[in-house]
Amino acid sequence: MRKFILFVIVLIGTNVVYAQTDSVPPGIVISHIPKSSGIYVGSPSICILPNGDYVSSHDEFGPKSSEWQSAKTRIFTSDDKGASWKQVSLIDGQFWSNLFYHNDALYIMGTNKHHGNLIIRRSEDNGKTWTIPYSAENGLLLEGEYHTAPVPMNIHNGRIWRAVEYATAKSTKWGERYSATILSAPINADLMHAKNWTLSNSLPFDAAYLNGSFKAWLEGNAVITRDGKVVNILRVHAPDKTDEYCAIVNVNKRGRKISFDASEFFKMPGASKKFTIRYDKKSDKYWSLVNYVQDHNKGIQNDKVRNCVALVSSFDLKNWTVNKILIAHPDHVNHGFQYIDWQFEGDNIVYVSRTAYDDNEGGADNFHNANYLTFNSVKNFR
Repeated sequence: MRKFILFVIVLIGTNVVYAQTDSVPPGIVISHIPKSSGIYVGSPSICILPNGDYVSSHDEFGPKSSEWQSAKTRIFTSDDKGASWKQVSLIDGQFWSNLFYHNDALYIMGTNKHHGNLIIRRSEDNGKTWTIPYSAENGLLLEGEYHTAPVPMNIHNGRIWRAVEYATAKSTKWGERYSATILSAPINADLMHAKNWTLSNSLPFDAAYLNGSFKAWLEGNAVITRDGKVVNILRVHAPDKTDEYCAIVNVNKRGRKISFDASEFFKMPGASKKFTIRYDKKSDKYWSLVNYVQDHNKGIQNDKVRNCVALVSSFDLKNWTVNKILIAHPDHVNHGFQYIDWQFEGDNIVYVSRTAYDDNEGGADNFHNANYLTFNSVKNFR
């Protein structure tokens, strides 16, 4: 009883929803993989089908996974608004991927392995079975080494847009090898045909950015600005900086040319970790769910603080407001709610998290190497 009362006092006194320190993570558990397996939960994604059902996915990474050969992604569905979930398929050869619904079919897009080919698959039965990307006519879009994450698709000017990083630069070092790029295709084209996709030029790593503090940009978002332009907004890794930054890369109308000016770095809470940005017409704002660094975690390297999820918004993509803390845990070493993917659903937001949390087998390996995929929602987010 005393433990419960203390928890309530903390909740009321700080107006923050702190996760209880027990073996049940906040939200609904979709998938759980104990750290003893040597396999961790990665790349959460969520999609809402036309009939209202949810589809979610996560890949597997870690020392005992097959992420470097032919990665595996699990697909789950819920027909009761996220209250319960069941696994409906396991894809062999899918990694760093996002789900999306387009022209009467469900798609998943990412790579076939860690730094692998860029691929896309289609499902005609809501995720139970998937096409195999064995050729340029059936989902093998780009051969080589690419990097990405469950990032948003966006439709604009008759085209569907998605950001990706080319991962074959002069360096093989993490971060330095990533060049920003963007892909697009006509909205009524066959997305399974590589010839229908246009790939932009790539913008390489530049160590001079941010006065020499720049170490990487990655996991870009294709976003439409207020003046009707497509931009690629990327996560920025600058561990020496106290503030967190995103980078806004400009894209020309047909998606063949992208450009960047060093003045286009902007402060954004949580932007040193993966984020997803979406525009809401009703509020006329851009929204994201980010790993916000609370005051008691200031001074810790920003990208290593993933124990807090905040709802943030912006009118212009350059100035951001923290609207609400959604989930927080006092420990940042072994707890994390990260790589949030989410969707609007009426007045609510539904989201999935790569969650590192306590369990009855000793908890997560660390904050990064998650042991859960969890589902949550934000009621009346506006």
